[in-house]
Amino acid sequence: MYPRIAFLCAASLVSLATAAEIPSAEWQIKTAVLAAPLAARDAATVLGYDPSGAVVTLREGTNNLICLADNPKQKGFSVACYHKNLEPFMARGRALAAEGKNPKEVLNTREEEVKSGKLIMPDKSVLNVTTGTHNEANGEITDQYTRYVVYIPYATPETTGIPLAPLGEGGPWIMDPGTHRAHIMINPPKSSGAAPAPKKK
Repeated sequence: MYPRIAFLCAASLVSLATAAEIPSAEWQIKTAVLAAPLAARDAATVLGYDPSGAVVTLREGTNNLICLADNPKQKGFSVACYHKNLEPFMARGRALAAEGKNPKEVLNTREEEVKSGKLIMPDKSVLNVTTGTHNEANGEITDQYTRYVVYIPYATPETTGIPLAPLGEGGPWIMDPGTHRAHIMINPPKSSGAAPAPKKK
């Protein structure tokens, strides 16, 4: 009996520790939408993490954007917003990762499923990713930086005229050309003095 009690106590402590690591839904929402255009933030759907660490809908939106909160299991701060038509592709990636698939296996599986028609990949869709530095002492996010991804499946420099490397700082270029996840990358020049994000509560 005593070993079982000890096990249950240990499990409870692990559960409490996991819950404590998950930021409040309010903070997740406020920071997730940093990757969305300012005018679209209040109406975006927000996905985040519940106390168990599972991805859940924290807020139902009314526009075409879905924002994903920072993953507390990963180092650094990173949030993303994308068009709702990209959600099946994004959700499939999360599901495969949850099954224990490594990044290459996720990529290959989605490639096969897109080619077979099992997974629908929109012919064009936007994804914004905002990163920053999380100050654990006060919960603020500083040095915010947003890069932009425009998915154009199977595109190449030959079909678009877009190069494989930027011609200048911040210039567009194609990554993963000729594949289901071919996309235009736009990395604006980094600047300092970005306003801090809401504090983690």
